[in-house]
Amino acid sequence: MLITQQKTINDYYQALLDRNSNYVGIFYVCVKTTSVFCIATCRARKPKLKNVVFYTTFKEALDSGYRPCKVCKPTENANEAPKQVIKAIELFKKRPKEKLSDFQLKENEISPELVRRWFKKNYGMTFQAFQRMYRINSAFNELKSGKKTTDIAFDSGYESLSGFGYMYKKFIGKSPKNSLYNNVILISRLTTPLGPMFVCATEDGICLLEFVDRKMLETEFKQLQKLLEAKIIAGENEHTLQAQQEITEYFNGQRKYFNVTLCTPGTDFQNSVWSCLKEIPYGETRTYQQQAIKLRKPKAIRAVASANGFNRIAIVIPCHRVIGKNGHLTGYGGGLERKKWLLEHETKNLNTNLVNLSSG
Repeated sequence: MLITQQKTINDYYQALLDRNSNYVGIFYVCVKTTSVFCIATCRARKPKLKNVVFYTTFKEALDSGYRPCKVCKPTENANEAPKQVIKAIELFKKRPKEKLSDFQLKENEISPELVRRWFKKNYGMTFQAFQRMYRINSAFNELKSGKKTTDIAFDSGYESLSGFGYMYKKFIGKSPKNSLYNNVILISRLTTPLGPMFVCATEDGICLLEFVDRKMLETEFKQLQKLLEAKIIAGENEHTLQAQQEITEYFNGQRKYFNVTLCTPGTDFQNSVWSCLKEIPYGETRTYQQQAIKLRKPKAIRAVASANGFNRIAIVIPCHRVIGKNGHLTGYGGGLERKKWLLEHETKNLNTNLVNLSSG
């Protein structure tokens, strides 16, 4: 859709000037003088307001004759990792116990520098560190299944037990011998039309689903590790894979409800508020006051709002469906523009023929 409301145009232009990541996927700015289009975080020199138009999808920008910017690469960065990064991850996952070297990447026409930069920016670690985390997660699961430490160490490419033990303790927090009853939090990255998200899970279920640019994300990671007495390491399990599938279906307009198992450490009150959030129907909204009344705590509006703010599982626990008493949109960890997009997305798909997968 071409944006025509002047206030929205001004807001989007300011977001472009600020390189505001909350607007990634919300709009695509097309520059009439160069015939290119960009995402909000583009580092290129900013065009004048009179020389731009805004669309809500990059397909509309392409259909209007604009071509993707070579600096911000909007068709890649607004949705998913660059093709070379995806290819590198796929190569590694085919043989996760073997180190994928820079030489091997080059043999497959993959730039090690590009992959390194992307992982540093999006995971805060190098690709080699990412590989080590995956191997340690695999070793952790094999230990729990009864496999011997010596066999695991050498199968994982380590030349000594001491080297394996050092790396294992660094990531898991305890030695292989003392970690059998430990838990770990696995973190994976998924892409959405509103920008990338991190999904975290233990063996009990999903414990975090947040946009990667959420300001409180680092604090949430620390809280989770403390509450669950577990370390966060890169990896996947059945819960993260199911979450990725269901979130993709949600954004494709094919899903109203979520079946993925959740793990929500918190106080009894917080969990009662989060359960109340899950009862808000798709395409509808509630106020904080309505939530408080439903919980039979009509005067606890601020406490309810605070508990909403501590929700670590976006979209699946739909705090985006809560609005102010006056009907205005209120605070949302992923940004108000994303909140607005999600509500409009649900309204648009409310009466369409969705694959109505029930919550069981």
